[in-house]
Amino acid sequence: MTPTTSRAVLARAVRRRAGAAAVVVATSLALVACGEDPRPVSDSTSEPTASDGAQQSESPSPSPVESSTGTPTESPTESTSEAPSESGTAVPVYFAGDGPGGRTALFREFHRVQGDPLTEAARLVAGGGQPDDPDYRTLWPQMEVASVTATDGVLLVQLPSDAFTEAPDGMSRRDARLALQQLVLTLQGVQQERVPVVVQRDAPGLDLFGRPTGTPVSAASALRTLNLVNITSPAEGDTVSGDTVTVTGVANSFEASGPCRLLQGSQEVALEGYQSDGWMEDRLFPFEVELPLGGVTGEVVVQCETDDPSGGAEGNGPSVDTKTITVR
Repeated sequence: MTPTTSRAVLARAVRRRAGAAAVVVATSLALVACGEDPRPVSDSTSEPTASDGAQQSESPSPSPVESSTGTPTESPTESTSEAPSESGTAVPVYFAGDGPGGRTALFREFHRVQGDPLTEAARLVAGGGQPDDPDYRTLWPQMEVASVTATDGVLLVQLPSDAFTEAPDGMSRRDARLALQQLVLTLQGVQQERVPVVVQRDAPGLDLFGRPTGTPVSAASALRTLNLVNITSPAEGDTVSGDTVTVTGVANSFEASGPCRLLQGSQEVALEGYQSDGWMEDRLFPFEVELPLGGVTGEVVVQCETDDPSGGAEGNGPSVDTKTITVR
């Protein structure tokens, strides 16, 4: 399917769905996603229900499995590649980025760590590393993490200093909450369990970013904390080859569909619609779509979005995620 044909198909689908009731539903979802106070969800664990799949590329990419409650569990497998196997453990790490309207939301990417996966993943969140995607960042100032242990039904994080009992300059109350959610979602993904996280400081009663510690913190509503589309593969910086590139990810989009584009400079060279496994529930659903490369070589950007049936007339617009890759 050519980009022009694909664009026409998508346009017809949007027009077909853009009745008044559809706009109301989509607007309601957007308002929920941008809510101020994250709503706690159940801590009960569930068996994984679907896999994102793995991108065939020059750099190995782990393949996450989504739990039915929306917290990713980490079950990495190596993609088919000529590159040598990397040592260490692949762990999911949540970073912040810009959601619709520039509002902060959380995105996930995978990193390889040496040593204890829980502790090393927490150190990446707490400023001990950099995200691969330059669009992402951590909300944490540089802080020391002594250890993370699974004990008594919680994940216990030991912070050995008394720094940042109050939020650092420029950190909003929402970002303080999202910073803790970065840690909670990352550790739950590594542990593959929806268990609460307890932050323990040097002395009882010391806050963190102006928020209390010593009590269990659960995962908040996925729709209020996560960007509503997140590309899993290809990963930022991957090199791919062949006639198509397989794009996998997770999303919660109107009618479980949205566009994925291949951009080179200012030119859109491919456009296909994805169909995820569901929508409207409080989680993100896996999707997979093939984008034709059509003889394209060099640096390109894969861009996936949630559907915006109002055409920008309502809400803050679609959620967007991008990955810059090289085609050879």
